[in-house]
Amino acid sequence: MPQLLKPARLEPVLHSKRSHHNEKPVHRNEEYPPDILFPYIKENVKEYLQTHWEEEECQQDVNLLRKQAEEDSHLDGAVPIPAASGNGADDLQRVVQAVVDNVCWQMSLDRKTTALKQLQGHMWRAAFKAGSMKAEFFEDVVPAVRKWREAGMKVYIYSSGSVEAQKLLFGHSTEGDILELVDGHFDTKIGHKVESESYRKIASSIGCSTNNILFLTDVTREASAAEEADVHVAVVVRPGNAGLTDDEKTYFSLITSFSELYLPSSA
Repeated sequence: MPQLLKPARLEPVLHSKRSHHNEKPVHRNEEYPPDILFPYIKENVKEYLQTHWEEEECQQDVNLLRKQAEEDSHLDGAVPIPAASGNGADDLQRVVQAVVDNVCWQMSLDRKTTALKQLQGHMWRAAFKAGSMKAEFFEDVVPAVRKWREAGMKVYIYSSGSVEAQKLLFGHSTEGDILELVDGHFDTKIGHKVESESYRKIASSIGCSTNNILFLTDVTREASAAEEADVHVAVVVRPGNAGLTDDEKTYFSLITSFSELYLPSSA
């Protein structure tokens, strides 16, 4: 029977839980560096919109962003997206620029709206399929995940990025197509990552108790929400991540590499 996967340095913390069998790791997006994905959106969104503007999918994305902009009208700095009036190229460019400005505004606030994530996912899909972008994982990730799966564990991804975007990343990486290493994907359609109920829904969906899940994240608010649902948690410290307070460093189980998680010799 597969045993508990846990941070080696903080074993006593996780031994305080009730059951340690059939642990199912659930990850978020600290497996791959964010320095490529999101800058790509900002640098290429205008060209993407101009190239795909007449396509139905692009218009659906724009309409969803426009609806979100209307809902955001009360927020400071919110960028409205006017409807095209059909008065030539200048009018079209005005609308395109408004969409660009709205996307950049949302990203500057690290927003996770469905409208924004949908457009980002479609842009990444086009880039990956064209071969102009590949996902790069931290070097410890793939070897660790392979070992976990060999030990009979299941691995799921829970990210603010859409399920489609997640599959693109794992299907077009510098390691090749590694989708086979992932048993399932979850995004914010199941709930926000700072809400404990989301983790209960995930556990129900994959058919195990929350106590048999180890959740890896670099966001302490997510870690707290998962803990409230009786999920095991480790906070992943990676280059470029937000810093932790002294209290957070003391309270949470911390790892800097997936290789620090291990299968103990006995439960």
